Amino acid sequence: MQRGWIIPIGGGDKKVRSSTILQRFVELSGGADARMVIIPTASQLDTAGQRTQDVFGQLGVSDIEIVDLATRADCADPKFLEKLNAATGIFFTGGNQLRLATTIGGTLAAKALRAANARGVHIAGTSAGAAFVCEHMIAIGKSGGTPKRGMASLSPGLGLTNRVIVDQHFRERDRLGRLMTALAYNPFATGVGVDEDTAAFIGPDDVIEVFGSGGLTIVDPSELEFSSMADAQTGAAVGLIGLKLHILLAGDRYDLNTRRAFPSAGP
Repeated sequence: MQRGWIIPIGGGDKKVRSSTILQRFVELSGGADARMVIIPTASQLDTAGQRTQDVFGQLGVSDIEIVDLATRADCADPKFLEKLNAATGIFFTGGNQLRLATTIGGTLAAKALRAANARGVHIAGTSAGAAFVCEHMIAIGKSGGTPKRGMASLSPGLGLTNRVIVDQHFRERDRLGRLMTALAYNPFATGVGVDEDTAAFIGPDDVIEVFGSGGLTIVDPSELEFSSMADAQTGAAVGLIGLKLHILLAGDRYDLNTRRAFPSAGP
């Protein structure tokens, strides 16, 4: 079976409502026939699920379920697991990604979500939801352009992919340094910094396509020649030599297999 799309969105909900991002997500999930599940676990706002449901309703989806996994016990509830298993599209709202990791991680719901994506269900998340979809999640961190030891703390995420580490609200909150810090800890993955009102549509072939009005910052550490991370003191700047960086806009693509970027007019 072909894996479903993985869609981290950079946040900025008001802008996302009027963009092409959720329209594209709905089309992939079946359009008017989509069976959409919204998971508002990351948010402390009681209205987060309903507001997102209203947006999908405006986009023509009628079958929408809000599955509020508020506790770890909820994540084993058969009625919630049944809804996850029936979905064609699953959407995580924003909020706090540690709330997602500590509530859902290691549960039957997490297993059901991974199995759903593996059999072709598309999973998107905005803001905190974007960070959570990866195996390696930036849990907390500080702003700034220069990587520093301790600038980012990682925790396990949902684990839909281990090919990327995602950071959201990227340009708006000056997060290049913390993404590079996360990559410097173990430079095997590709860093994906997602601006607000922007999404990285990661296809089943592991090719990313950019949607939205902002940019996608790709940090490729595959040819890293030198890192001072191991010798740096906590809070000290970290030297990294050999990183490759791309700024991609709507329609541009990046192949995670070959680590090559292509403009929208390219092959």
